[in-house]
Amino acid sequence: MTTSVAPPRAVSLSYSHTIGLLVMSGRGFQYPIAAAEGRDGRLYVPNRTSGYGVGVQVTMCDTDSEYYGAFGSNGQGDGQFTLMSSVATDSEGLVYVSDDYLCRVSVFDPDGRFLHGWGEPGAGPGQMDGPSGMAFDGTGNLYVVDQRNNRVQKFTKDGAFLGAFGSAGSGAGEFNLPWGICVSPGGDVYVADWRNDRVQRFTPGGEHVAGYAGEGEGRLSRPAGLAVDEDGYMYVADWGNDRLVVLDPGGAYVTSSRGEATLSPWAQEFLDVNVEEAEARALADLAPDLDYGGDTNEESSYVEKYFWGPVAVMLDGAGKLNVVDCNRHRLQVFDRRRP
Repeated sequence: MTTSVAPPRAVSLSYSHTIGLLVMSGRGFQYPIAAAEGRDGRLYVPNRTSGYGVGVQVTMCDTDSEYYGAFGSNGQGDGQFTLMSSVATDSEGLVYVSDDYLCRVSVFDPDGRFLHGWGEPGAGPGQMDGPSGMAFDGTGNLYVVDQRNNRVQKFTKDGAFLGAFGSAGSGAGEFNLPWGICVSPGGDVYVADWRNDRVQRFTPGGEHVAGYAGEGEGRLSRPAGLAVDEDGYMYVADWGNDRLVVLDPGGAYVTSSRGEATLSPWAQEFLDVNVEEAEARALADLAPDLDYGGDTNEESSYVEKYFWGPVAVMLDGAGKLNVVDCNRHRLQVFDRRRP
């Protein structure tokens, strides 16, 4: 007697709302680069900023736009950042932030108080050259994408080196400037292999399982971040195409979105106070009908509702999909729907 396995349930996306406002500091974002959920639904959003050390902070909020403060500043001392690249939270609610430039991981308590840090530049075991995406597995160990060393390293939560996999190249299990990473509910490790235009899947021990480039309509271009749900569907921040792409467990295209952002509560409150800016906005064409020549990046720069530089994707505890929309200084939140 044989037993058939039911296929995963289909999935569709429905836009929910937007979180965000461009600020130099305080309640809002400036080029957010990642997002992670901690205790009680609190979101931690590191801001990469446009340079000059202005706006370097991790913003704390929730999906309802409640603001809980911010922590961090520009610098190289304890608890400071130069070029943040990712964030992850552990089972205790501690917050881990990677710094691309400083080649280290800093650890904070849930309220943003610095606890300790680890990491040093280099190519040896445990050393890093451009740490980017991070993800915890079910046993509390931390995977860190070592971008310019073209590998993934595995550490204990205290920074003890456990192992690594990957090398430079375009073959199976090789990387070319990887960036994002996630661990699926089943324990497999998925890596956004940025310059190879694909997602790669590995066992917890680093053995290559499969690669997904999203053929045809779903063809990926410079994927930056991803999340994988309980049925194995992949939600990819397709940075080069300025969109969110959904692939099924086998890598086939399911659906995509260019973004549907509306005003966030923070932005609406700002416009309610700044009447002249609100009046100017009311007269502006937020979706001009121009010939973009097929350039999605050019189109996204003019059409406000579209993603412009989506860099990370996070599934929160409520099952909502949060897309970090870097160049628009916001998160776009989607509901996932099943038939």
